[in-house]
Amino acid sequence: MKMIKILFYSLLILLILNGCSSNEVKETEDLFQFKNSYVGDAGAVGNITMKLPKPNGEKISGLELETTEEPYGIIVNYSSTEENEPIEVNYNELALFNATFILSLVQNADWVKFNFVEQELKISREELQNYYGKDIREFNNEEELSKFIQENLADEKRVTQFYNERT
Repeated sequence: MKMIKILFYSLLILLILNGCSSNEVKETEDLFQFKNSYVGDAGAVGNITMKLPKPNGEKISGLELETTEEPYGIIVNYSSTEENEPIEVNYNELALFNATFILSLVQNADWVKFNFVEQELKISREELQNYYGKDIREFNNEEELSKFIQENLADEKRVTQFYNERT
């Protein structure tokens, strides 16, 4: 009887320790675990958007998934945080970065709209394909895609041209 109690408590301690360590792994998981998600998968889309950069002084306050008719889209709403003073943000670059990630991971999303506190931007998959000259769904890891985006954002004139051609 004593041996069963010791075995039971040992197993219980192992389960508790294992459960604690699995939470640490989830925080460092790659965004590409959500590759090939669908717009209707609120959990995957929410995880993607929560892990992407946010403007300083803003937080995600809501997520809308447009799934009733094609083209399908995602709306990310932001609100001001009270603890941080807002600083000047390049919303154009941030929207390009985040839209590229979202549209590369969510296979049936055709557009994404960002309702920042000071600006609203909507970017379509087709616009990104034309901007990059490449199918962004071909990327297979976060580091590779992030590097590709940063290289394309380095040319400020090109970023400006992207937005000017859309209006």
